[in-house]
Amino acid sequence: MALLNILNYPDVRLQKKAKPVEAIDERIHQLVRDMAETMYAAPGIGLAATQVDVHERVVVIDVSETRDQLQVFINPELIWLSEDKKIYEEGCLSVPGIYDKVERADRVRVRALNERGETFEINAEGLLAVCIQHEMDHLLGKVFIEYLSPLKQTRIKTKMKKLTKAM
Repeated sequence: MALLNILNYPDVRLQKKAKPVEAIDERIHQLVRDMAETMYAAPGIGLAATQVDVHERVVVIDVSETRDQLQVFINPELIWLSEDKKIYEEGCLSVPGIYDKVERADRVRVRALNERGETFEINAEGLLAVCIQHEMDHLLGKVFIEYLSPLKQTRIKTKMKKLTKAM
């Protein structure tokens, strides 16, 4: 396994839309293992392949406190979102140190493939629902700060550019 490099906002590669995974083979299995290791090391609760410059529809999530309940979503699609919304404070491994409130559907249903290529559906609420929506946004080339006001977006972009120059 290997730690992967996480792209930092405003890297333009984060805006790229992910393509569906065509075959769940050893390459995808290795990607999932590497993404999980990277997410846990960061530490984070979710990671989309887009964030590690792989533009395929793969997401790993673990919102458990014990950090031992990895969920893998290949070619995920949101098939239902509740009308009721909640505001959650979100952060992102691609926007380190930045947290802000984002309104999202409180409950969702997602359909995806697991690592064996089997279709499954889950209903999620609370933190898991937020995480699924957040990571699926990455697959569409969208970062959570795009939900914020233009002023906040500009401030964050300026701060992130300064951080990148300082590295």
